[in-house]
Amino acid sequence: MTDSAEFVKMAGKKNVDPDLDLENLDDLLAQLTAAEIDELNGDFDPDNSFLPPSERMKPQTTKDPTGPFSRKKLLAFLEKKAKEEKDWDITQYIKKAPVNPWKPKEVPKTQAERDMDTEWDEILQQATEDELVDLAAVLGFHGMLNQTQFYASENNERLEGGGFSGVAKSEPLKAAPIAPPNTTDVEDSIKRINSNDSTLKHLNLNNIKNISFERLEAVCDGLKSNTQLEVLEMASVAMTDRVAKRLAEALKVNKSLQSLNIESNFVTGDIIVEILKSINVHKTVTEFRAANQKPEALGNKVETKIIRLVQENDKLMKLGLAFEFSETRVKVTEKLQDNYDQFRKKRVADKGQA
Repeated sequence: MTDSAEFVKMAGKKNVDPDLDLENLDDLLAQLTAAEIDELNGDFDPDNSFLPPSERMKPQTTKDPTGPFSRKKLLAFLEKKAKEEKDWDITQYIKKAPVNPWKPKEVPKTQAERDMDTEWDEILQQATEDELVDLAAVLGFHGMLNQTQFYASENNERLEGGGFSGVAKSEPLKAAPIAPPNTTDVEDSIKRINSNDSTLKHLNLNNIKNISFERLEAVCDGLKSNTQLEVLEMASVAMTDRVAKRLAEALKVNKSLQSLNIESNFVTGDIIVEILKSINVHKTVTEFRAANQKPEALGNKVETKIIRLVQENDKLMKLGLAFEFSETRVKVTEKLQDNYDQFRKKRVADKGQA
């Protein structure tokens, strides 16, 4: 018995034709034509995982291979084939205007509408869209204008084209001039601070790169004996807590400084609290800026201390800090506003006495 016969028997006798002689299956296969054998070979399950993928589908063509792949020959064949094809009829895709276009039906005006007509109606109907845009700007109908048209009306400029459906275009980018570098002589400034130079009222060290910690500490230490300097700016000088602690110690002694700026440095929230404590000793500093530090977030504990320190200071007018919690912002703003009011009342009273 052949393997084919055994396979058929394993498939089950219920599906076997009773007239089929399984013993002579090979003889039956030998009597089939080539077309019938191809049809028989293609009758199998393509999802049968027991067959390799290359044998799950019958060959789709019996054409002999033309040789290895050649891109040049393929392009030449496609070009030749395209030239032999007839051109498509594209007239069916061309948009044509309708012979009898639809027009809205004219509704006759009522007597009340005719009574309301004025000489301005005819003028407005004949006005162009650009003229209507200018009229809307004059009458203050800014909701009917886009951004470009609105600003053009404020500057008394005329825009050509656009209309009510015009799109606002961005303005060309204007390159801002690069700020010149800070040329302040740090060594000379330290000497002038230590010598209590009466001409040194404002010291600007902002954005000076590569200032050593020793020089920054020397500037802070010089404030202890200086009685002339009123404004000190040390923004973006890579100040750390080490230098800020020396600054806090100097502010406990200094009585002349009125404005202090240490923005864009690396001072933590705890040291900012120490600086505010030192400012509250003599309360001569009316403006203190320390925003944009790394880390920037102060935290609830630090902000609570800042609220208490600001409320204890009646002379502080400006405080440059970014708070995380709204409660801190509200209370600090209210206290600074109250300090402004007290300062204004005092100034008015002094003028009245003069």
